[in-house]
Amino acid sequence: MNSNHLDKISLFVLILIIVYTSQIIYCQDDKILALEKRIQDLEARQQQYPEVTFLTYKDRKRILVTGGAGFVGSHLVDRLMLAGHEVIVADNFFTGRKRNIEHWIGHENFELINHDIVNPLYIEVDQIYHLASPASPPHYMYNPVKTIKVNSIGTINMLGLARRVRARLLFASTSEVYGDPEVHPQKETYFGNVNPFGPRSCYDESKRVAEAMCYAYAQQEGISIRIARIFNTYGPRMHMNDGRVVSNFVLQALQNEPITIYGTGKQTRSFQYVSDLVDGLIALMNSNYSMPMNLGNPDEYTIEQFATKIKELVGSQASIVYKDPVIDDPKQRRPDITLAKSWLNWEPKVLLSDGLNKTIAYFRNELLVKHHSNRNVFFPNEWLHLSNINAMELNKNIEL
Repeated sequence: MNSNHLDKISLFVLILIIVYTSQIIYCQDDKILALEKRIQDLEARQQQYPEVTFLTYKDRKRILVTGGAGFVGSHLVDRLMLAGHEVIVADNFFTGRKRNIEHWIGHENFELINHDIVNPLYIEVDQIYHLASPASPPHYMYNPVKTIKVNSIGTINMLGLARRVRARLLFASTSEVYGDPEVHPQKETYFGNVNPFGPRSCYDESKRVAEAMCYAYAQQEGISIRIARIFNTYGPRMHMNDGRVVSNFVLQALQNEPITIYGTGKQTRSFQYVSDLVDGLIALMNSNYSMPMNLGNPDEYTIEQFATKIKELVGSQASIVYKDPVIDDPKQRRPDITLAKSWLNWEPKVLLSDGLNKTIAYFRNELLVKHHSNRNVFFPNEWLHLSNINAMELNKNIEL
């Protein structure tokens, strides 16, 4: 084979290599362009966070909120984050939802742990808000054994964590510890009238024993504890199917379905807006009071009056129907908040009409959500005074 022929073969191979390399480079350019476009899209959709207060390391606390993706917990998380603290949420999402706290995911001060507190949790914190527990009758009756475990074993685990790291623990108890009260209004000194062998006992009695455990750990281990006995609370981010009075009545009124009252409707309840409760929880945590304290609204309404009020605010044509009463349903419920007023300088501020209008607006938007990508975001305007984000942008439902 002569040298000219070899030169032609070499040239041909070189051309093939050049062509092949060019194709690779061209393909890589396409991939690079696609990646650049994706990065640009991600940057355009980058999470905007409300501006939080800056706290120095001396003032900034690491705070654990169990059940922090739930209705009350998520509002508490908002307030603590805006105040500049580092917040850790532990939730197993039985009744909580990521959507309630997704506006904080990725923030340097926020951490989310998918955790069931029936199992121990080993972290370093300064304060513990122990809110984890199903709170509505359909939810806590769905798995009564699990409800008892959460409020007993789960509370022991949180008290154990508080003991190990010397953290202060606030336990979210309930007005259900009073059962069907024979004293009205209910003071913290009232021991209650609870049925220990009934459909609600899994919740009522497990909360009572959790209070007893808080007392025992405080006495034996020297733990700093706070106990909030929470009365009926309502507001945006309530679970649509939680079976409670507010969510049931609002949804039925919005859909012009019969508003269902169990019993005569003469039984009474007191309703506080969620922002008032959050104010009380934070004030109690940072107070020097270590005995149980009522947090609720002393304004009392019959269930019948409440149904009529919601119907009027919605402008609904729904009828009101009466069904058989629920077993062990309390006949009256109203807190005496003298302790909260004197120790915390706290009392509810939000009027019932104002709170219900916000809740109705939230549920109306919730009914419009038809796809997973839709968002019914709620972030209170009054909590955005430090933020450069438009509250309307956070509160609006994405166009369908």
